[in-house]
This record gives sequence, structure tokens and C-alpha cells, in this order.
Amino acid sequence: MGLEFPNPVGVAAGLDKNGEYIEVLAALGFGFIEVGTVTPRPQAGNSKPRLFRLPQANAIINRMGFNNHGIDKLMMNVADADYDGILGINIGKNFDTPVEKAVDDYLACLRKAYRRAGYVVINISSPNTPHLRQLQNAGELDHLLYVLKLNQQKLADEHGKYTPIAVKIAPDLEPPQIDSIAALLMKHRLDGVIATNTTLSRTGVETLDQGGEAGGLSGAPLAQRATAVIRRLHSRLQGALPIIGVGGIMSAEDAREKIVAGAILVQVYSGLIYRGPRLVREVAQTLCADADNSSADLK
Repeated sequence: MGLEFPNPVGVAAGLDKNGEYIEVLAALGFGFIEVGTVTPRPQAGNSKPRLFRLPQANAIINRMGFNNHGIDKLMMNVADADYDGILGINIGKNFDTPVEKAVDDYLACLRKAYRRAGYVVINISSPNTPHLRQLQNAGELDHLLYVLKLNQQKLADEHGKYTPIAVKIAPDLEPPQIDSIAALLMKHRLDGVIATNTTLSRTGVETLDQGGEAGGLSGAPLAQRATAVIRRLHSRLQGALPIIGVGGIMSAEDAREKIVAGAILVQVYSGLIYRGPRLVREVAQTLCADADNSSADLK
């Protein structure tokens, strides 16, 4: 994306929705931080309880519903943070914005986030906002990407700065859908893609206490599904744009599988909850060592 990352391990969106803990997360050793998902207007999200741990499976189910303080408050927090690393800002639509007008919400957030963001992520894959995943359909996505890329160029001219745009997709897509999305990402020259968000599948947790709760499932049960999407994307994109791999990374070996499948960076969230900050160091050291060894082999 034209960015230089100090290490390939980032924190996924959702942990710090309002940009309140940027300096704390930076101290844990992340190579980049992604805040949000943020919407144009503040919203409370879904009713509680809305977050469930499934420790037997190293998994989490959430139906938060984009609870956040709004883009204006997020940008105030970003401005106040003492952080000069790479900051991704993940943006979405308000729950009560009709899906046919979703582009207006994304544009509002893009314009406000553009100047301070290292990159901006278009979240069209959360399962907890009604009809949001509909934006992954070919017609809707084609229009959304066209408008966003058009405005990206206008903002680049206005600010004298090019801010990359990535799209975050779901793990529950069928292969033809992944192929269609890959084609549109290349057509509109998107700068990156994040694979994946949480899954609606309950494979592996269906018999567990709280395993049937509504929402998106993350953690270890998501790993293989997310990696399969990365592998399919990589085969279609052929290096046209970078893939950030996320989903079920609980160890350095899990992260390595994402890289082998075609990701160039990884993000963690549920793994951080269950493994703690040592996971960040473990993954970063392993992936950096792998990269050094690969470079030495090429020489």
C-alpha cells in the first residue's frame, strides 16, 4: 500500500472502536493499529449482553453492532494520541442508514479520516449491522468502490497526501463471490483487502454453552475458513494488491499459515484476549525471522 511497517503484526478493528487506547496498544509491540469500526453518527450498538467468551474453543461471539462515539470523537482522540506509527481507521455505516444510501456514510467518514489515517478500511462484512453484507454483492460493491476511489483522488489532491483504501470482507463467501470481489478490487485499483471478518458459522462450537448466541464468531474456529478465503483471493489477485490476514491467529504457526496462503500482513484480536501480549511478540519474531531467512535464500 506504499507503507513501510515496522513489523507485520497489527491489532484488528473492534478492540479500540473510538481510538481511546492507541498509545497503550502501541506499547504492546504492534507494527500497526486499526481503530473503529466508526460511523458518521454516534450509536449505542445492540442491546446487552452482546459479547460471549467460549474458552473451551478459544473463541468469542459478538453482536456489538458498531457501538461507537462517532467519527468526530474518534478523530479528536487520534489527534490527541502520541503515536506516529501506522494507524488504520475502519469505517462503516450507521445502522439506520438504508443500504442504498450507505455510500454517503462511507464518504462522510472517509473525508474526515483521510488526513490523519495511515490507511482507511471499508467495512462491508460485519454480520451485526442489518443488510451490511449486501454491499459485497457485485452491483452494490462496484458502485461503492467507484465512488470511493473517485473521492480518494479528490482528497489526495486536496491534502497533498495519498491515503490507501482497503476493503474488509467476510469469511462466509462462496468461491464465485470471492472471485467477483477480487475482480472488482482490481478493476477499481483498491490498495488492499482484509480477510476476514467474523463468521456466522457455528462449526466447532455448536454444542458449547453460549455457542448458539447470535453474532459473529471469532477465534480458533475461524482459522481454517479465513485462511481458505485468503488462499482463494491470492490465487485471483496474483499480487495485484496486498492481503491482510486475520481470523483465528492464536500462535505464530497460525500466522505463518496466513502468510503461506498469500497474506503479507496479519492482525490479531481474539488471540490477544486468550494469549495476552506475548502473542504479539511471538508472531512478530517468527514472521520477521521467516522473512529474513527467505531473503537470505534468495541471495
